[in-house]
Amino acid sequence: MDEMNFQDTIKTWNKKPKELVEFLTKTILKDKKLFSQLIEALKSGSDVDKGTCADVMKHVSAEKPELFLPHINDLIGYINYKAPRVKWGVPESFGNIAKKYPKEAEKAVPNLLKNTIENKDNTTVIRWCSAYALSEIAKSTKSKELIKKIDTISKKETNNGVKNVYLKALKIINKE
Repeated sequence: MDEMNFQDTIKTWNKKPKELVEFLTKTILKDKKLFSQLIEALKSGSDVDKGTCADVMKHVSAEKPELFLPHINDLIGYINYKAPRVKWGVPESFGNIAKKYPKEAEKAVPNLLKNTIENKDNTTVIRWCSAYALSEIAKSTKSKELIKKIDTISKKETNNGVKNVYLKALKIINKE
């Protein structure tokens, strides 16, 4: 495992992509020193490789959000990356990070807002992932400005699944 190279593993993997994501996630959770290889693969890999890395990141961030802290500024730049799988995984990672490190995740808000209903080119999945991240950040930071923006966006959102992410967060925030 010490000699593992993420980019080589991604390129030579001959099983299902889901199995690759599971393998890489488990590997990083066992040896957090390998996380830097994941970040490097995100930066230098193909769009498909970047998508795989973003998918792994959302799983790792749910269990070990602290691994992301040194890389927050780099990751913010991938929130609006052109490849859809990256636009899914990176925002979800920020939602997971927000639960434990809200101030660090809050830096991503301007980029996350670009993936909401305000951008007509974004798919439902991209809007849902950003809604998840924005909602988690709002619940954790209690930022009045962000809560107000989420309320406004939720009123314009046409997809009920995405809208419900916002409404659920607003309900939780209003109870507190």
